Amino acid sequence: MEAAYQNIENELKKLYRDEKERIASLAGTYLGDMDNPVFGDGNFHARLMFIGEAPGSDEALIGKPFVGKAGMQLDEMLKAAQIDRSEVFITNVVKYRPMKPTSRRMSNRTPSAREIREGLELLRREIALVRPSMIASLGNTPLAAMSLIAGIDVMKIGDVHAAPTVIEIGGLSAILFPLYHPASTIYNRELTQVLQDDLVSLGKIYTQMRMKI
Repeated sequence: MEAAYQNIENELKKLYRDEKERIASLAGTYLGDMDNPVFGDGNFHARLMFIGEAPGSDEALIGKPFVGKAGMQLDEMLKAAQIDRSEVFITNVVKYRPMKPTSRRMSNRTPSAREIREGLELLRREIALVRPSMIASLGNTPLAAMSLIAGIDVMKIGDVHAAPTVIEIGGLSAILFPLYHPASTIYNRELTQVLQDDLVSLGKIYTQMRMKI
């Protein structure tokens, strides 16, 4: 088991080294923090993988996904689902922070369709190495990415949140469980209870899945 774990870690490190070089080559092509990419982190044998959109400023600074405010939001989500963070693997569709200028500073932006497409191959390989039984997408961007990877119609989070769908990715069968991004509750307080209920559903399915192992 330890050897298999080490092999996955080594393969991911190689993929991330290659992606770091690719991202560096994008300087001047897209507006983003190409100097501080953020790659996947967590349990390499995770049964559950969380996929976000892209890192923000805190993530770029620290070098890990979902830290700072986003990390606290994810920790609260995991608590609601009764899942320990040590059990999961966390990554993003785009591995660098997309940025846009505002009146005072550079802020985060949603990745373009082209940036999302360019991140799909690495995301597919991460999934193939970790081999999760369940994938929780956080928001529309990772949901669209997973739809493209699985070769199904692109779904919208408002239509399918908390609706588990079995998908096939390179011979791997997994449950796709779409969730609203935790930041969405900041802009729409009505989603707070919706997300809370969805997380309880996620936790129940995850618990049932673990009991079958």
